[in-house]
Amino acid sequence: MTGALIAGIIALLIGLGIGFVFRNVQLKSAQADSQSLIEQAERKANELTKQAKVEAEILKKEAENLEKEKILALKEAGQKRRESIENEFIETRTELKASEKRLKQREEILDRKDDTLTRKEQSLDSKEENLSNKTNTLSKREEALSQIEAEKAAELARIASLSHDEAKEIILTQTKGSLSKEMAQLIRASEEKATAEADKKAKNIITLAMQRVSGDFVSEQTVSVVTLPDDGMKGRIIGREGRNIRTFEALTGIDVIIDDTPEAVILSGFDPIRREIARLTLEQLVQDGRIHPARIEELVEKNRKDLERKIREYGEQAAFEVGAHTLHPDLMKIMGRLHFRTSYGQNVLNHSIEVANLAGNLAGEMGENVSLAKRAGFLHDIGKALDHEIEGSHVEIGTELAKKYKESPVVINAIASHHGDTEPTNNISILVAAADALSAARPGARRESIDNYIKRLQNLEEISNGFEGVETSFALQAGREIRVMVNPAKLSDNKMTVLAHDIKEKIENDMDYPGNIKVTVIRETRVIDYAK
Repeated sequence: MTGALIAGIIALLIGLGIGFVFRNVQLKSAQADSQSLIEQAERKANELTKQAKVEAEILKKEAENLEKEKILALKEAGQKRRESIENEFIETRTELKASEKRLKQREEILDRKDDTLTRKEQSLDSKEENLSNKTNTLSKREEALSQIEAEKAAELARIASLSHDEAKEIILTQTKGSLSKEMAQLIRASEEKATAEADKKAKNIITLAMQRVSGDFVSEQTVSVVTLPDDGMKGRIIGREGRNIRTFEALTGIDVIIDDTPEAVILSGFDPIRREIARLTLEQLVQDGRIHPARIEELVEKNRKDLERKIREYGEQAAFEVGAHTLHPDLMKIMGRLHFRTSYGQNVLNHSIEVANLAGNLAGEMGENVSLAKRAGFLHDIGKALDHEIEGSHVEIGTELAKKYKESPVVINAIASHHGDTEPTNNISILVAAADALSAARPGARRESIDNYIKRLQNLEEISNGFEGVETSFALQAGREIRVMVNPAKLSDNKMTVLAHDIKEKIENDMDYPGNIKVTVIRETRVIDYAK
């Protein structure tokens, strides 16, 4: 049984071997047959081609004897035959090319794989080279760092030997040398821009402030005129042996001028309060008709008390008008006295109200404290209420009053600096000074007598003409400007600035005037010739 099984397995293996050999033989035979068929087809094609050529030659010879239609038919048949043969050849050739193409594709794939391997090898070489370069660079950097550390240590040692001032001087010198040009350009550009913007803004602010404030013109008076019913009243005012007029003048401190002026008596005095008391008293005496020393004394006392009450009312009303409600009552009373005080024809109380409003408007435009600016502007001339009674300028008196009643340091500085006696320490003080100048300089605010006016113009021209190189000068705008014509041969352009400054200094030192005076120096060179 086992022998039969082994014999069967051996027979099976022999059969498989024979089949495998037979299959290989068949494959080789098929390949040989395929190759043979191709060769036979090529030979057959060649033979057919030769045969076709022969037949074509024969047909060509025969066609010469045939009719044209038969020749054409033969040509068509020959062409078709030729095309058929060529198509067969083309098909065979196409199959060959397809096989060749497949072989080329396999070759290209192998080439690409080879290129890929080559690139990878090059990349590895490049990375190795970069790693080597980085190692060298790191070594160089370490050397440079060591050198920098050494230089730093040397520099620190050098700096350590310098004093603070020497090191500071070295740094400043280096900085100035490198930045001086840039700083100059930036400063010049900033100054030009700031000047242009400041001029535009200042003009706009001043214009808006002045549009919101208006004031009346009040004539300056140092005398009061009392109208009499008849000239006979003058004798009763004088009294027996002049006792009435002496009592009146002693109690009021005012001079009574009785002259040839018909039906009028003139009261003269620099103290406006006393002059107002005298005017009220004399008007009541004339109206009452009882004129004697006792009655005069009674009315003077009565009018003094009434006027004090009115003064307080004037001060309170003005304070409430500008919003200074918290002002000390004594300061309100003192401000009320300014109702009877004038300066160059301008009522000082109205001027103070106007300055307060102007300062408030300016402060509002500038973003400052409006209430504080109004308070400072309202009190800036308070010293003028007492300058007839207390020694010192109205600025000094006003400053002391503000300190006495514990006003804000801003208000005190505004009073002290509004005429330039003290440097302003805040923006409100500057605004008050500007508002004071605007109120005094606006058209119609102040008035002078014609004699003083002419004299001031003459003084301006005389001061200007007194400088070397000046040909002539003209006072313009009611003395607000002086224009100076200079000799161009004696005075250069550079000296014009110095001359204007010198004239300005001379005017400030030698003259008293309200507001500002503009000094304009003009130098003109003309060349004239005539064509003949």
